[in-house]
Amino acid sequence: MSETLQLIFRNFDGRNTTISVSDPDPEITPLEVSNVMDSVIFRNVFQTTGGDIVDKVRAQVVSRAVNVLEEF
Repeated sequence: MSETLQLIFRNFDGRNTTISVSDPDPEITPLEVSNVMDSVIFRNVFQTTGGDIVDKVRAQVVSRAVNVLEEF
């Protein structure tokens, strides 16, 4: 099963934007994630079509399982 850490932010236009990280460390804590998200906002290193990232919305880990029925 693959996992992705999604960091969801709000940009200047009020729209959500997501930064995804594949295979996050399973030991990562909510405090560490929050600190990383604060750093992304403070350093202003990402631009979106809706302007600068200005606020945190949420962080979530998404798990995905794929069952191959048949390969051709």
